[in-house]
Amino acid sequence: MSELFASVVGAGLAGSEAAWQLAEAGINVRLYEMKPKKKTPAHHSDGFAELVCSNSFRGERLSSAVGLLKAEMRILNSLIMKWADQTRVPAGDALAVDREAFSKGITLSIRNHPRIKVYEEEITEIPDGAVIISTGPLTSESFSSCIQSIPGLKTLNFYDAAAPIVLKESLNENKIYQLSRYGRGEDYLNCPMNEEEYDRFIRDLVSAETADIHGFEEKSVFEGCMPIESMAKRGRMVPAFGPMKPVGLKDPRTGKEPFAVVQLRQDDFSKTMYNIVGFQTRLKFSEQKRVFGMIPGLENAVFARYGVMHRNTFLHSPGFLNERFEMISRPLCYFAGQITGVEGYIESAASGLYAGINLANQLKEKEPFILPSFTAIGALGKYVSAPNTRFQPMNCTFGIIDPVPGLPGKHKTQNKQMRYEAVSERSLKYIQTVIKNGGND
Repeated sequence: MSELFASVVGAGLAGSEAAWQLAEAGINVRLYEMKPKKKTPAHHSDGFAELVCSNSFRGERLSSAVGLLKAEMRILNSLIMKWADQTRVPAGDALAVDREAFSKGITLSIRNHPRIKVYEEEITEIPDGAVIISTGPLTSESFSSCIQSIPGLKTLNFYDAAAPIVLKESLNENKIYQLSRYGRGEDYLNCPMNEEEYDRFIRDLVSAETADIHGFEEKSVFEGCMPIESMAKRGRMVPAFGPMKPVGLKDPRTGKEPFAVVQLRQDDFSKTMYNIVGFQTRLKFSEQKRVFGMIPGLENAVFARYGVMHRNTFLHSPGFLNERFEMISRPLCYFAGQITGVEGYIESAASGLYAGINLANQLKEKEPFILPSFTAIGALGKYVSAPNTRFQPMNCTFGIIDPVPGLPGKHKTQNKQMRYEAVSERSLKYIQTVIKNGGND
């Protein structure tokens, strides 16, 4: 039998995972990545699987949908999850990583795989043959034009933002206390505010000068990654019920919850850098230093990286992709990652994993690997492919995963965790059984 080949375009989270799954299945991979020769405004490093917005992969518990998604990916031998687990840093109930070590691990794994050959060049046309396109929401202008020329395809966009990172040595730790929410460890640094400090901060935040971004409108931001100033403009107390909520964060020095809290999360192994949790922003750099310097403890903060905003492009995937992320009109051509309309690091990697496994099966003339919509990965595939005239980017939530029949209704809050854990248990048991049997049963 002759050797089998596939191309992967883009070495972000989805592309790296897809290339790995293909190579591990015995497929020779040509991986095209335009870095380091060409970068987007949001990229800073030359490595693969660069984490642009945050270093957090969100919750780990099986009572959260993204926790289930990570557990499914571990069973399916995900490269992304392997390195996330190996480079994790303390973050309470969340899985956060040292972003530099994480990217380095992924890059070395990909470059050292005997079946993967990396081409450092920008692709402007879809390669012939079997291919997975995982160029992300920041696809280059030339390749984006190529994709948009596909007959019957509609592309959409939204605006995403990244939070700033500060150096720990520049913080005034006399005003900060260590604590994770609800007493689950001491992984976060907390900057408490009284009501007067909060009101003064909000007033300056909403009046601060923002960077001019072509085409930006407040209504076009992604709700799950909203700039802190956009949040504040919706109402005085909106941030205090969002990223600045004090619930579960009693100041051990006073025994009371502050009026509001700004949390800082460790960003590297050495604890030299911390990102400001939930503070995605499009403020001008000088304004970030001035306004965020009003936060107690950050008066003299040195910024290792300022927050930035960028325009994300995604496909109107329903009617264009099937549940396995394959083009309906062109077999053996897959899309993966945020460009498909899944939102979030883990969701992007999961789509790359699913596409990689299925393309490998096709090339080896095996049956498709189809996960039902009562699994998190299968539910994401169903979301991007099911008819939807108002299609928008979606994180993995239990709202898109089929519930377990016969359990208490969704409005009974006290039973919510039990219901979610039952959904997770069913999914993981199914996937483990499928893997044990060598394919779909």
